[in-house]
Amino acid sequence: VQLVESGGGLVEPGRSLRLSCATSGVTLEDYAIVWFRQAPGKKREGVACIIARDGSTYYADSVKGRVTIARDNAADAVLLQMASLTPEDTGAYYCAANPYRLCVLSDPQVNDYWGQGTQVTVSS
Repeated sequence: VQLVESGGGLVEPGRSLRLSCATSGVTLEDYAIVWFRQAPGKKREGVACIIARDGSTYYADSVKGRVTIARDNAADAVLLQMASLTPEDTGAYYCAANPYRLCVLSDPQVNDYWGQGTQVTVSS
């Protein structure tokens, strides 16, 4: 199983960014894919999750209404579209996967597989 994040970078406040989590070695229908982020000195925080089999999505309160998680069927990837970014969105963003099809944003330990992360910096 391999997860590879991409799409991070430096962006001004108020702008949008789309992250991608490319997967291999998994059948997306059998997994939950979760995006986490971690700012320096802070705990890893769940951002959004999708259960591919039925399309259920879950979001942290801090991003609800600004972030959309979606499956890219053509690329076996999961996208995280983020809008109206603020400096508080700065951090390393990781995608994770679990075969239990559980979306538990509060518990990174539920997930068996992790990508290497992509850095998002929101600054003027």
